[in-house]
Amino acid sequence: MTGVLADLGEFGLIRAITARFPPHDGLLIGPGDDAALLAAPDGRVVATTDLLLEGRHFRRDYSTGYDVGRKAAAQNLSDVVAMGARPTGLLVGLAAPGDLPVSWALRLADGLRDECAEIGAFVAGGDVSSADRVLLAITALGDLGGAGAVRRSGARPGDQVAVAGRLGWAQAGLELLGSGAAGPRELLDAHRRPQPPYADGLALAAAGATAMCDVSDGLLADVGHLASASGVQVQLWARAFEVAEPLRAAAAALDADPLRWVLTGGDDNAFVACLPPDTALPTGARLVGHVTEGSGVLVDGAPFAGPQGWDHYRQP
Repeated sequence: MTGVLADLGEFGLIRAITARFPPHDGLLIGPGDDAALLAAPDGRVVATTDLLLEGRHFRRDYSTGYDVGRKAAAQNLSDVVAMGARPTGLLVGLAAPGDLPVSWALRLADGLRDECAEIGAFVAGGDVSSADRVLLAITALGDLGGAGAVRRSGARPGDQVAVAGRLGWAQAGLELLGSGAAGPRELLDAHRRPQPPYADGLALAAAGATAMCDVSDGLLADVGHLASASGVQVQLWARAFEVAEPLRAAAAALDADPLRWVLTGGDDNAFVACLPPDTALPTGARLVGHVTEGSGVLVDGAPFAGPQGWDHYRQP
């Protein structure tokens, strides 16, 4: 579809976007009423919300509308999975300038739809408004299926620490894009469109994870959240982290430390979990450390120098 948003108007845009979302058994009443009606088989609902602001979380010269839709959905769906819940629905608020191409907005909707399909979720509705730049406000909902929620506060001394998913790829991709580099392509794509290992996150919860979170701000920062909430110390082993060939190639090109990307880079939406010491790790998870008495996070027995990850109010 050609033209810009101002050509469609608010309600034309809503009709064009919602036409791209298929029906779903869990969506009892979809877009078109004052609110949606979703099934909640468990009787409890896991809910999370997130903002993505153009120029802060994404750039249109780096990412397509489809990329941004996949990323926006992934960031929220992974938060639901980190609680041990299966994602069900998304509510999407979109504010955008009137001169935004309609095709960009529709591809955004396609990205949201396709990322939801990875885990069997759906877009339930939302709202649109005008703004000077693109802003997405996403609310994700999930169902625990009768299980208990996996919180950040349950880690205990003796627990194993395990990770599932890629680490450092999105940060490496962002720095490559900032340098004008053309590759490695898989790292550029990792920044544009993360690949959370949803099934692995749910498997960690099912295996008895005592604490878990997704890695969105950087591994050290997010493990620090677990340590603080649980009142424990987490010790990580640098040797346990794979530095994949694309990371090594990018680090050589940018004269960077790939381990720093792995430990502090955000936006990969991997999962880090603590599990009881005798628990067999599910396929897809790897042991990277253990929990002890104390506080904070250590890497090879010492604090890690420098920033631990992303902080919106302390980053340039």
